[in-house]
Amino acid sequence: MSSILEFITAALGPMGPLIVVGVFGFLLIMVSIPLLLKKGANPYEKLGIKGVGQGFTRASEDTEAPRINLRYDSGKMNLQKFEAFLTPKNEEEFSAARLKLTQAGYRSRGAVGNFNFAKMALGVSFIFFGVVYMLVQGGQPTPSSVVLYVLLPGGVGYYLPTYWVERRRQTRQEEVEHGFPDALDLMLVCVEAGQSLDQSILRVAGEIRGSNVALAEEFEIVSHEMRAGKERVVVLRDMATRCGVTDISSFVTVLIQSASFGTSISDALRVYADEMRDKRVMRAEEKANKLPTKMTLGTMMFTVPPLLIVMVGPSVYDIFQAFGVGK
Repeated sequence: MSSILEFITAALGPMGPLIVVGVFGFLLIMVSIPLLLKKGANPYEKLGIKGVGQGFTRASEDTEAPRINLRYDSGKMNLQKFEAFLTPKNEEEFSAARLKLTQAGYRSRGAVGNFNFAKMALGVSFIFFGVVYMLVQGGQPTPSSVVLYVLLPGGVGYYLPTYWVERRRQTRQEEVEHGFPDALDLMLVCVEAGQSLDQSILRVAGEIRGSNVALAEEFEIVSHEMRAGKERVVVLRDMATRCGVTDISSFVTVLIQSASFGTSISDALRVYADEMRDKRVMRAEEKANKLPTKMTLGTMMFTVPPLLIVMVGPSVYDIFQAFGVGK
């Protein structure tokens, strides 16, 4: 690597590596532009249908006829034309990425493409700012400076969206886990008051929206899917998959078993609500038991060293003075 850099520097000068990187990037952009602008044949045109994005009209009809808008345009940046380059080709990778984004709260159709675009854009942007910083500093770039100011920021920018999504996913799962026992108690009250499971889920979603937005959104999705005619078992399992929380998965299993064996839903909810309350108390006790250990570590790090300095420091100073050290 060093010999290649020395050859480029001898041929093109001190800015030779940056010139090579810039030319290589320019060539990649020039090659990718025709591929991005190339538009495939629209399969709807074979059926005589035009204007699929704005409305359906026959090719033989008057082009001035009013069209029916079938899609809502949010006005945000549309990356559908680059979807082929921003989404994984492997179905397993695409499903895993979509599941992780869904658990983080990003449920839009183009969430995977937007996520990959953010990774690419931040990586290229950080590399660009690193190159600009090196140009402003001046001098001959070294391999270590190129790694420190160009490659390292590019890697940080590339993995920054992944870190953000993972942190948001963990925060959302903790929020759902903490608010689920209270929501389960409210659902039990609604069911015992005579409401059906669908009505109780919708009512609980409206009641807990002010305190737990993530769980309220999940309950609303379940209610809307049930109203749309989707099977309850499938809807509940999808909810467990979207949340990624063990308590939600166990709750779904309880409801499915209750429906399969024909037992009372209120009895099943009452037993499971008691277990959730006990589990919440156990979580609190676990955190309380971990606290002394954490405080001991902090005490050793921030209390013992200053105490040793105060107690042993004067004696060490007198010893050095007695043996004439430092004179």
